[in-house]
Amino acid sequence: MKNRMDRLAEALKERARFFDDIGAQFLIDSDPGRKKMSRTGTRRAVQAPEPPSFGKAAPKSEPGRPPSPEDIKALEQAVLGCGLCPLSRLRTNAVPGEGNWAAELMFIGEGPGRDEDLQGRPFVGRAGQLLTKIITAMGLRREDVYIANVVKCRPPENRVPHREEIEVCSPYLVRQIDMIRPRVIVTLGKTPTDFFIPSRLGMTALRGRFGEYRGIPVMPTFHPAYLVRNERNRELRRMVWEDMQNVMALLGKK
Repeated sequence: MKNRMDRLAEALKERARFFDDIGAQFLIDSDPGRKKMSRTGTRRAVQAPEPPSFGKAAPKSEPGRPPSPEDIKALEQAVLGCGLCPLSRLRTNAVPGEGNWAAELMFIGEGPGRDEDLQGRPFVGRAGQLLTKIITAMGLRREDVYIANVVKCRPPENRVPHREEIEVCSPYLVRQIDMIRPRVIVTLGKTPTDFFIPSRLGMTALRGRFGEYRGIPVMPTFHPAYLVRNERNRELRRMVWEDMQNVMALLGKK
């Protein structure tokens, strides 16, 4: 009996360390008077501008039903072979995205970094490891969601993608959204947030409240790389976790 209790205590400590690592330590906070964020945002819905078309329009999928394997393969092959902008000449690998093509939740970042360019997969570096922990804390797995970027090739030195690069590449992302039909989109950082919810406001003002894109709720939050660069700032991680709590509430998973 004692050994069993010791194992349980150690498991609880490990769980607490896990939430502490992602900045969600307040889940085990004993202070009942701590202020909590509301379940829904108050931002007025904003329709993002229509991106330029690219080739033949992909068919829209019904929510919860994945597109055909042929459509998925065609889109991924188009991304992998794309040479429409100068970024394609600098890449090691294009990064189409990965995950569940019938996902309710879609995470969208800015663009691939060094690790992503080398592996051809999104969010696999330190920022990606933190994103995976956040997804796990939400009660999901990476394979349950879909993860993509606004641009599919790495900008030099991880700089912010130029406007013309986004304009050329964004139709791939729009195709993905039309094919996946997620219930919620989470934008990670200023670049994807500006694509869906154009604003001169900074991320601190934008995060935490839902916008809208083609009838899909969009939750802006800080990019995991920003959290990694500011790893001692626990308040940033706390805000991201609050944003994810609002997403979970909208999905009925809280």
